[in-house]
Amino acid sequence: MKNILGKSLITALAISMGTHVYAGNKDRIGSAGATELLINPWSRAAAFGSAGIANTNGLAATYTNIAGLAFTTKTEIILDRTQWLRGAGININAAGIAQRINPSTVLSFSMVSMSFGEIDITTVNQPEGGIGTFEPKLNNFNLGFAHEFSNSIYGGLNVKVLSQTIANLRGRGVAFDAGIRYVTGEEDHIKFGITLKNVGPTMSVSGDGLALFVLNPETGQLATLEQRSASFELPSLLSIGGSYDFNFSETSKLTAAVGFTANSFSSDQYRLGLDYAMDIEKASFHILAGFVYQEGLFKKEFGYDQKLSALTGLTAGVSVDAILGENKNNLGIQYTYRTANPFGGVHSIGLTLNLK
Repeated sequence: MKNILGKSLITALAISMGTHVYAGNKDRIGSAGATELLINPWSRAAAFGSAGIANTNGLAATYTNIAGLAFTTKTEIILDRTQWLRGAGININAAGIAQRINPSTVLSFSMVSMSFGEIDITTVNQPEGGIGTFEPKLNNFNLGFAHEFSNSIYGGLNVKVLSQTIANLRGRGVAFDAGIRYVTGEEDHIKFGITLKNVGPTMSVSGDGLALFVLNPETGQLATLEQRSASFELPSLLSIGGSYDFNFSETSKLTAAVGFTANSFSSDQYRLGLDYAMDIEKASFHILAGFVYQEGLFKKEFGYDQKLSALTGLTAGVSVDAILGENKNNLGIQYTYRTANPFGGVHSIGLTLNLK
């Protein structure tokens, strides 16, 4: 029965992907909103070049492929902070918890908040400011569900509630992710994954910032003129990937992963990730590296290499997990660096608690 359900999920998701995703359409580049959904907030998964579409497990899989949430052992808690485009004053905070509720089902809740610091309020009459500040905020709330349909097939669904606010404007929206993973091999060392992300209704903004006060020439009184806000679509995408584990011994292995992301509103991307893991008696070490390529990545502008997107290029990171107690719970810390030009790169640090 589980195998039938799993195959049905694969079929339904494949049909949905073929119907709704139109990838790599250059005429649509830049026309989507809520592009913060394209930023991976989880340090360890980002160090892998976000190539873990088929092998990222636990809470971090809520970004790469929600099906990987099904591999949460018992309880996982992650706190991450990212200094986005160092020098721009932008920070990303992410926190979440994943909990196994029965032998085959896992639920998760996470929040991602993006802040831009204080910005001066300006008006037509006071273009230099001096009348106060405001703080733009982008918040995403995620509720995830993942299920094991068989020993080989796993699937999941993630619901996102989006909130965007500035001084006098706000936007609200909802988006959905769906994903599946297939595991095979004598040691479950071969994995395939596919995910459809950021699918949902269009968004728009509203608030006092769209209102204008105009003088009625007939009455001489001020009137309020409400402007309409154009709606915008979400940055939907389709990702397909695979991974292979090279098991050197019981305590060391190398995981290699490749992925392809078909973006509806930007160029397609190709991903490569490497993760070398080594266990010793009281600790586990991971050295990770990745690379994200898209057309025009090495194009030269203004006399030097100019990346077309901060979501491309080299990534690298390290993770150290201490093994605690008789249950061998893990307490880990991660650091990730992502290249960015001309900014000072993207720095992420995370703390993970995994209860078994």
